[in-house]
Amino acid sequence: MSDKPHQNLAIIGHVDHGKSTLVGRLLFETGSVPEHVIEQHRQEAEEKGKGGFEFAYVMDNLAEERERGVTIDIAHQEFDTEKYYFTIVDCPGHRDFVKNMITGASQADNAVLVVAADDGVAPQTQEHVFLARTLGINELIIGINKMDVVDYSEDSYKEVVDEVNKLLNQVQFQVSDDSFIPISAFEGDNIAESSDNTPWYDGRTLLESLNDLPEADEASDAPLRLPIQDVYTISGIGTVPVGRLETGTMNVGDNVSFQPSDVGGEVKTIEMHHEEVPQAGPGDNVGFNVRGIGKDDIRRGDVCGPADDPPTVAETFQAQIIVMQHPSVITAGYTPVFHAHTSQVACTIESIDKKMDPSSGEVSEENPDFIQSGDAAVVTIRPQKPLSIEPASEIPELGSFAIRDMGQTIAAGKVLSVDEK
Repeated sequence: MSDKPHQNLAIIGHVDHGKSTLVGRLLFETGSVPEHVIEQHRQEAEEKGKGGFEFAYVMDNLAEERERGVTIDIAHQEFDTEKYYFTIVDCPGHRDFVKNMITGASQADNAVLVVAADDGVAPQTQEHVFLARTLGINELIIGINKMDVVDYSEDSYKEVVDEVNKLLNQVQFQVSDDSFIPISAFEGDNIAESSDNTPWYDGRTLLESLNDLPEADEASDAPLRLPIQDVYTISGIGTVPVGRLETGTMNVGDNVSFQPSDVGGEVKTIEMHHEEVPQAGPGDNVGFNVRGIGKDDIRRGDVCGPADDPPTVAETFQAQIIVMQHPSVITAGYTPVFHAHTSQVACTIESIDKKMDPSSGEVSEENPDFIQSGDAAVVTIRPQKPLSIEPASEIPELGSFAIRDMGQTIAAGKVLSVDEK
């Protein structure tokens, strides 16, 4: 761990616009890919008559490892700048970026949107911007990538900037003009150093922009909330739930409650990175053991909180949603699967209370009969099985969700209020 302030950074954008290459380049430029790995690729590159392409190979190999589903050492997703220590929360190429955005990896503070200069705004570009906005990404840096492909043309750059600006205005995402940077992740232009290939650009490099990001908000003073990802049985210890602390702290000796399973007990041990620790805080991934809790008492999707301030279980909840894609119209009675933190529960939309104008946030229609792709709405939702969820205004980390159906994310939203069981 670094003693610099930490930032979770999402790298978002359309699938072929160069996210992996950009990640590889950032890791290379900040010295986060070990020298021997680069050396290995340097030899490989020279043998193939492609000297100078060593980090492209690093990236290709990372991309290929990702494709093959090989776990990449976590170091490959962390890098330091002068000011911050960054963790990349979206491994590029994730088909399920959206779900990750919402369940756990979701708490990116800021994001880099990658848009290819030769292609402009693509469908996923729109979807990701929409989501980043809904899920509370604060600052967006826009890398107009593949400038080498368009011969570093200022006109091409300006065209794409205009296109992206239109999209951002649609969802009321405020960015300043200096948030746009012409880059080539492949060649390295304007990543760590200003490029001679873009004499018309006198703004910041990408690393300078990352350094200039505002510090992440300190975790709220919300009570302990730890969504359970898995439950293991470990010999000699017993039942060990694991998950990431979203808010609050957990101490050995605390009395905790798991909801909606409605069981509880005293925390005996907390383990992080295979070492026992007396306390864990927001953002920590932990395994812990609770006296008297058996493997069948709790399950993935439960939320652990203090016994005297247990996680909320919803009878119904009201939420604001944005419909991204749905082949037909959505009416009351529709029951898709809601992904909230680590739980997946079928929920019924009981009523559509009002339709909002997605760009202004104003109410455009009360009690509409239906909503469809592109609409924003306030709806009342009834979970079909017990679900622990919190209002986004109180505990934002447990107040957002994705709605999935037919193998795709059809909507995303945040919880406005909860009617408790």
